[in-house]
Amino acid sequence: MRLTSYYMPTLREKPAEAEILSHQLMLRGGMIRKLASGIYSFLPLGYRVVRKVEEIIRQEMNAKGALEVFLPVVQPAELWRETGRWDRFGKELLRFKDRGEREFCLGPTHEEVITDLVRNELRSYRQLPVNLYQIHVKFRDETRPRFGLMRAREFVMKDAYSFDADERGLSRSYQDMYDAYSRIFTRCGLRFTAVEADTGAIGGDVSHEFMVWAETGEDVIVRCCRCGYAANLERAEFQPSKGKWDEGEKPLEKVYTPNMKTVEEVTGFLGVSPSCLIKTLLYQTEKGFVALMVPGDREVNETKVLHLLGVEELELAASVHVEEITGAPVGFAGPVGLKGVKLVADRTLDGMGNVVVGANEEDYHFVNATPGRDFSWDVAGDIVKARPGDRCHRCGTALEFSKGIEVGHIFKLGTKYSEAMGARFLDEKGQERPFVMGCYGIGVTRTAASAIEQSHDDDGIIWPISIAPFQCYLLPTNWERADIRNAAEGLYHRLLERGVEVLLDDRDERAGVKFKDADLIGMPIRVTLGERGIKKGLCEVKLRREERPRDVSIEQAIEEVVSMRDALFKEVAV
Repeated sequence: MRLTSYYMPTLREKPAEAEILSHQLMLRGGMIRKLASGIYSFLPLGYRVVRKVEEIIRQEMNAKGALEVFLPVVQPAELWRETGRWDRFGKELLRFKDRGEREFCLGPTHEEVITDLVRNELRSYRQLPVNLYQIHVKFRDETRPRFGLMRAREFVMKDAYSFDADERGLSRSYQDMYDAYSRIFTRCGLRFTAVEADTGAIGGDVSHEFMVWAETGEDVIVRCCRCGYAANLERAEFQPSKGKWDEGEKPLEKVYTPNMKTVEEVTGFLGVSPSCLIKTLLYQTEKGFVALMVPGDREVNETKVLHLLGVEELELAASVHVEEITGAPVGFAGPVGLKGVKLVADRTLDGMGNVVVGANEEDYHFVNATPGRDFSWDVAGDIVKARPGDRCHRCGTALEFSKGIEVGHIFKLGTKYSEAMGARFLDEKGQERPFVMGCYGIGVTRTAASAIEQSHDDDGIIWPISIAPFQCYLLPTNWERADIRNAAEGLYHRLLERGVEVLLDDRDERAGVKFKDADLIGMPIRVTLGERGIKKGLCEVKLRREERPRDVSIEQAIEEVVSMRDALFKEVAV
């Protein structure tokens, strides 16, 4: 491809709207342009990357026997009502009515649509297993779309759905997808790890996220370097450290704490450690209000609370409700004498004594409160987030924490959707049974952006060879010189003949501009033809990730580039 015939509008300055590197570099590199909040157009260079990611996905999905389909993005409300998700999914589901006043939504995912398709087509166990996938646009009306392609409202996703006769078959399908995902992200040149994850709004009881390691990631990866345990922060388990009670039991005492509402204020005023205070936080669920009790130096893990209580909605109670329940403003709630609300305790409170709690009275706290004597709870469990210093629940080794970006998520759905939608087949005994399902997603556009977050320098992108828009950037420094132009034309055609994807910078631009653009868009290999080298029959060949170029004769340049390209592909081979 010749750059004079290509649409690649690069930018010199960092766009004001870009918050993270991938967003910045894709805008500057002429790969994407914003249409509306969280909605982007892909320009030719960026779309080449997306298509390469898609092709790797197709190859690995097909290798596992999955079959590609293409499903409607507009979905009728009736299907979502069958599963109960029409009301539960929240505002991310963009709902609308057609001219006949029939309700629809733009698909954020396709569990209902694929289940409806299969229930009308597959009837016998002899037709199973089946795994259907698509690469499609999704829309989720994010509250705060940000970070470019990382949290967009419209995005490209690969979603697959497996249908098996039993749990054993589901486990095989799930493992097939786990293996396929590992190959896909390896071939995309990403450093990643698979972690245990919460199933969230999709449902099911087992899931794994595939996380790309990146300091700009919004997710936290919790890992044990000894036994290999890995989970995201929502799911991460750890060994509980039981509360210490070094002193003998002391009498409960109410103390004056004027305007002291936060943990830091109260413990600083009383001269105690935050771990010696129990926070009591009021939350509202669809089943009523609950009071969560956690150590003052811990954060509530709302995902764990949802699972422990078996509820679907959980949000902090409004201040007016806190005052109605406790009789005091926010900041003074406590478990002593608290009535009319379910008390839920973190497991680490067991064994604690002489702690500080709110007194349910403005400007007052209790000291020397002791569980079992002064208060108790209705439910106890693990309801706090893991943190540095915690130990692995499997082997006791200190857990490691790092940032990551979720690029893939696989779920064992079981019969959640098939039961709700009456999707059944006849088994070998002629009895009706629900399909046992799994679902498997990859953020295609997010994968492209994640590669940039993981592989870049101060000058721009460093693309992995497998998803780079082009493999080689051919840079003649002065297109007006006939000897440089002729040498570049010769290399260009011979590289194309050898199957090298090459972008020829045939613009009448200063060399400095060309070098800046070459580094910005990040092709893995660069070949430079300059005025000094051309006199000696030499050109420079350089890997984007390396600092120094190599002087190579123009005659040898083709073999050098092909050799470099093949070596780079071997690095991402599986």
